[in-house]
Amino acid sequence: MQEYPLPAPSNQNAQTPNNVMGGVPVKLRINSRDYQLQIDPRTTLLDFIRENIALTGTKKGCDHGQCGACTVHVNGRRVNSCLSLALMHEGEEITTIEGIGDPDSLHPMQAAFVSCDGYQCGYCTSGQIMSAVALCNEPCGPSDAEVKELMSGNICRCGAYQNIVAAIQQVRKS
Repeated sequence: MQEYPLPAPSNQNAQTPNNVMGGVPVKLRINSRDYQLQIDPRTTLLDFIRENIALTGTKKGCDHGQCGACTVHVNGRRVNSCLSLALMHEGEEITTIEGIGDPDSLHPMQAAFVSCDGYQCGYCTSGQIMSAVALCNEPCGPSDAEVKELMSGNICRCGAYQNIVAAIQQVRKS
C-alpha cells in the first residue's frame, strides 16, 4: 500500500500556504481569492482551509458532520466542510467566516450575534453564523420553531440557542 505524506502543520500565515510534497494539484477559490496547491488527495475541505491556507475561523468540532462547527458556503449553500474532500470543489466559490465580514464592517448576522449575545464560549459561533446566513436565503417560515429546525445541524454545547434564534430573527426582520 502506498503511503501519502501528511500535510505540514500550519504556519499561521495565510500569505504562504502549505504545499504537500508529492501531493496532487488543486486550485480552490476561497473568499474571492485563488489558492493553487499540492495536497494529499484525502484532505478534507476543512483541513485545507485550516491547515493549508491558515484560515482558522472555521472550527473542527466532531469531524463527523454532526456538530456544524465547520460550516462554510459552497456556491452559496451551506456545507459541513469536514465531510467534503477539497478536491471536489475546484471551480466552486467557497466562503468561510473570514469572507463575510471583518471587524470594521461586520456582516449583519455577525452584528446580530453580538447584539443578541448569540454565543458563549464561541467555539460553534462561526458555524452557527455561516448556517444562519445561508438560512436567510433558504425557504423558511417566520416562526422560531422553523428557524430552529433549519439550524438543527448546528450544535451549541453552551446552550445559547434562544439568543442564536433571536439574532437570526433580528436579521430576517430587518
